[in-house]
Amino acid sequence: MSRRDCLLAALVASIWGFNFVVIDWGMDDVPPLLFVAVRFTVVLVPAVFLLPRPDLPWRTLAAVGFFMSLGQFGFLYVAMDAGLPPGLAALVLQAQVIFTVVIAAGVLRERPSVAQASGVLVGSVGLVVVAVGRGGQVSALALGLCLLGALSWAIGNVVSRSSGASGGLALTVWSAVVVPVPLLVLAMVVDGPSTVVDGVAAFGWQAALSTLYTAGLASLVGYGIFNTLLSRNPSAAVVPWVLLAPVVAMASAAVLLDQWPNAAEATGGAAMVAGVLVALRTGRRPLTYGPRPPVSAGGRPGRSVRPVR
Repeated sequence: MSRRDCLLAALVASIWGFNFVVIDWGMDDVPPLLFVAVRFTVVLVPAVFLLPRPDLPWRTLAAVGFFMSLGQFGFLYVAMDAGLPPGLAALVLQAQVIFTVVIAAGVLRERPSVAQASGVLVGSVGLVVVAVGRGGQVSALALGLCLLGALSWAIGNVVSRSSGASGGLALTVWSAVVVPVPLLVLAMVVDGPSTVVDGVAAFGWQAALSTLYTAGLASLVGYGIFNTLLSRNPSAAVVPWVLLAPVVAMASAAVLLDQWPNAAEATGGAAMVAGVLVALRTGRRPLTYGPRPPVSAGGRPGRSVRPVR
């Protein structure tokens, strides 16, 4: 990755890290699935009328939206509503790094370099340290839901990468077409119509500010940049940067919510930062890859993909 792309990746990680505290702050009286549906309605309108649709099949746009947005945030919001604290949610969700590298290696034949694989391993150890240190304070259901969100995010990363789309913002907006209505229907089924109606009535200024941040900065800016980075860099070079998001989330939760990290969180967070630094020490000599068909828009053979350096 270039220096510019590294700085952009660090910016996205910071935005996403603070996002967990903002979600927790705004979701007090609003059902989680309804809250996600409102978020992606704001992502969709009016931007969908201003940006041209990416030159991708509808099935690809739907897959990105289903996995990267609906699945990831549906599971995440429900997990946080079930008692998963913001800092721990940010950490558990980073299992997506492991899932992404593994899935990309199997599906796209993007084998990570030794440094990238080592960095992911170090970061993963940090994640385990935190989970062991905090796992008893939250339910297994909440942790499991968050892990499902991480798996969904990872699949979305690989779909986005394989699509070859160059317009990250347009992909973020147009893939959101499939998100609000299914989530609203799920909210009606899971929470009940009366709870959804009460949630709409309780949607005050705090929920509105939270939605503006999560939709404007975390989704439009964050995923617009992230999808662009995935379009021009191998997945294993981009996703380790997201391991910095939990560090930002833990620091934000400590300052704003008085949720100070314990020894396990501090140690695990430090390991995650170390993992990112190790993953970035890729050296200057290009790696030799096995045969891989070039990928173009829609996942068809076409343009070549730059190797990891």
